[in-house]
Amino acid sequence: MPLHEPPPPLLAVSGDVLIAAHRPGHGSYKPRRRTPGRLSPYHRLFATPGARAFTAGNLLARIPMGMFSVSAVMMIAGSRGSYALAGAVTAAGFAATALVAPWTARLVDRYGQARVAVPATAVAVLGSLALLLCVRHDAPDWTLFAAYAATATTPNTGGMSRARWAHLHRDDPAARHTANSFEQAVDELCFMLGPVAAAFLCSALFPEAGTLTGAVLLMTGVLVFAAQRATEPPVAPRAKTARSPLRLPGVPALLTVFFATGVVFGSMEIVTLAFADGLGHSAAAGPVLALQAAGSCVAGLLYGSARPAADPYRRLLVCVAAMTALMSLPLLAASTGSLVTVAGALLPAGAATAPTMITGMALVQRVVPEAQLNEGMTLAVTAILGGIAAGSATGGRLAEHLTPASAYLAPVAAAGLATVFCVALRRPR
Repeated sequence: MPLHEPPPPLLAVSGDVLIAAHRPGHGSYKPRRRTPGRLSPYHRLFATPGARAFTAGNLLARIPMGMFSVSAVMMIAGSRGSYALAGAVTAAGFAATALVAPWTARLVDRYGQARVAVPATAVAVLGSLALLLCVRHDAPDWTLFAAYAATATTPNTGGMSRARWAHLHRDDPAARHTANSFEQAVDELCFMLGPVAAAFLCSALFPEAGTLTGAVLLMTGVLVFAAQRATEPPVAPRAKTARSPLRLPGVPALLTVFFATGVVFGSMEIVTLAFADGLGHSAAAGPVLALQAAGSCVAGLLYGSARPAADPYRRLLVCVAAMTALMSLPLLAASTGSLVTVAGALLPAGAATAPTMITGMALVQRVVPEAQLNEGMTLAVTAILGGIAAGSATGGRLAEHLTPASAYLAPVAAAGLATVFCVALRRPR
């Protein structure tokens, strides 16, 4: 019987009359609807009241994360004619972020997301606009460093979004797993589209267009996100003797895994740029690197549809080991001397990074108390940024002193180091 057709009526004969009667319980037939349990994990996730609104605001705020550094480099290098100065300014900005971001996150935990994120973002946006004006009006070089350092107050919007999911689904591990997977996919998407958008705006319009657009998107997104007060996690009481997340069992070891994973990202990016430039195809480096982010984005969404790990510590070890194995593919592909082959290898190589990050963030949420959750996740992001900076420096030196193809050993070695750190990870009580 077709699914959406009503059952046939009961037939009976009384004398010369044919009587047709509906079956009991089917006086008014209604088609069957899918039960909530049959909906996809992501459908059920966004069925949560308010989830779509704060996600939309957070997405607007996160797109500039992949725009600011590229925009700053293109703006400064185009005006001052020095990539060395542009690189030094952005490096100083990363260093300032590593110092300031955990303190900003601690304030978010103590006073609430809306009360801290909006003024912190306003300071960061003013720093971006000050950088734009300093470049535009040929201000001294030191003013560029000061202005860009002010952007370090940018709140960790991804961490705040993960904190909301953790609060909304604190009794549903499967939903938290899906939410962490979605957030990691959004990270990959933003860092894949952000540099492309920044390069297009700065080259097609004017050099300051990328920074200006990013500042507007950041401020608008944070305002929309902060306005969703119904989903904001309440400020949890924090004991005066509460230890820093850095002193909690398991956190330092987790941060070393995040740092080593950041080295994978940073070294892979700079080595691929050097490899493409050595073949005379530097313009194709961006789309080639986007394949790695695309592989990670797709893997993150698929990983979110799977069951959460019963033993996340063992799952993390499996993910990091898989990342080490897959990172050897670009090394083998580079030995052929073909950029197309390397591009094809980067797609599966990126597939293991998202599950590693998702499982690692889930462990941070398990180990760190709710009253310090934003600070704990921001420390993880800071460790990744530090790893990216170290990976860029290491990969650049290897690409300069070795062949670019041999420099692909850097991400493989970094992933292997992450595996060693993961083996040393102990389950906290």
